[in-house]
Amino acid sequence: MNEQQPQPTPTPNPDPTPTFPPPHHGADWMFGGVYGTVLASGLLAALEREGGDYTPYYDASWVLVTAATAALAHGYSHHMSSHQRSSVGHRWRLLTGALWKEWPIVAAALPTVLLLIVAGLAGWDSHRGTAVGLGLNTALLFAWGSLVAIRVGYRLRSALLIGLADATVGLAIIVADALIK
Repeated sequence: MNEQQPQPTPTPNPDPTPTFPPPHHGADWMFGGVYGTVLASGLLAALEREGGDYTPYYDASWVLVTAATAALAHGYSHHMSSHQRSSVGHRWRLLTGALWKEWPIVAAALPTVLLLIVAGLAGWDSHRGTAVGLGLNTALLFAWGSLVAIRVGYRLRSALLIGLADATVGLAIIVADALIK
């Protein structure tokens, strides 16, 4: 006769903190890189002024401020959406960590900022600065997509297709800029 052993009653977990899978750092880079580059491209296209005074330094400051603000807002919203009961000091550390993870957004906008500074120093007109910037950012979108895909384990062919898909976003901004203006 087989007697069943009584099963132990599971004890409740004393720590109510939910567990999340570890972040996929390649995905963080990809998100931040693509998001920051697309944000910078959209701003570059929107700030272009035909026939008006070209202000590349002013435009560069707005690209940088907007990227930093978007990174802060994104990090803060991630922090708030995963809010956990803990001490005030621990919450501040979590918030600081969430904000720090968004630095790729700002880093991805820096090539556009630098390009606008060069445009100002070289005396480029707004059309040339915008065209070069949108072309550069489209190439960067391809690079972000391809390199991060390789880093997270995609084979070369798939990684290049992912890069091409990312570059398509840059091309869409170029087309939208041409159609709107």
